[in-house]
Parts: sequence; structure tokens; C-alpha cells
Amino acid sequence: MRLSEWRTVAPHASSVGGKVMAAVQPVLAGLGAEADPPCWVAWGDDPTARYVILAIGEGGLAVVHVRVNVPQEGPRAAGKLARWSRVQVGELSVETQGGHTLASFQVEGQPLRAVDAEAGRVTDFARDILAAIDGRPIPSLQPAPALSAPGDRS
Repeated sequence: MRLSEWRTVAPHASSVGGKVMAAVQPVLAGLGAEADPPCWVAWGDDPTARYVILAIGEGGLAVVHVRVNVPQEGPRAAGKLARWSRVQVGELSVETQGGHTLASFQVEGQPLRAVDAEAGRVTDFARDILAAIDGRPIPSLQPAPALSAPGDRS
């Protein structure tokens, strides 16, 4: 998922409002991420106060810690770029039982878990991370294949 998509499913709209994103965007740009990078947002226990963005870039994984409202200062974002060769990951695990699917993966100490329809988000993000670590093309950064016109047999 892209950051813009995460903003639409945020547990609290104020956590990803304009002022917060104004603090986040320069940090992502400074770490080499796209303006709307493929990422995972680890909301944590209180997304109205703080959360972590794990953004995929060509040079590595941008890990951005966001504080939504620092007293007397406003939002704050701080991040680091972990080169792909240094990114710490766990195993990707997918399990099904009783018609439900559970996916889990750990990256840079952040556990990523999802159930059912959202489990695909974890597996897609994990496969992107693993591809980057292996030096393979990152699927979410590749352009979509061009569609041919109906009847075009070239």
C-alpha cells in the first residue's frame, strides 16, 4: 500500500492530517523515499500520539517515527535509512484455519500482523522487502505493464 492509501484507513484522521504530513514528507524525501512511497504504517497502541512508517525506497528502508502532537511544538517526525543489506527481518508466516488467514512478518523490530483480506498487505510488503534485500527488483516500485488495445496482436 502507498502512504496515501494508509491515510484513508487511518484509525484517527488527525493522526495523518496536513500538519502531521508536513512534518513527515521532508523526512521521507531526505531518506530517499518517493512522495507517496509503498510503505507499512505500524499504528501501535495509540495512533493519536505516535506511530511508525516503514517506507520502501531504492536505497533502503526508511523508518520514520512520528509524534502526532508534541506539546508546544506540534507534530514531529524523525527517521533513519536502513540499507537493504542491514535491514533486520523475521520470517514471513501465513496460516489458515477455519476459513481465516493470518499473516505475520517482523521488520526492524516492528511486528506486522493482519487477518483475512488484509493479510495480503503483509505478504505483499514482506515480499517487497525480501526482494530488495536479495537485490531483486522491488515489485511495488516497478511500473505497471502497459495494456494493449483490444484486438492488438503485436
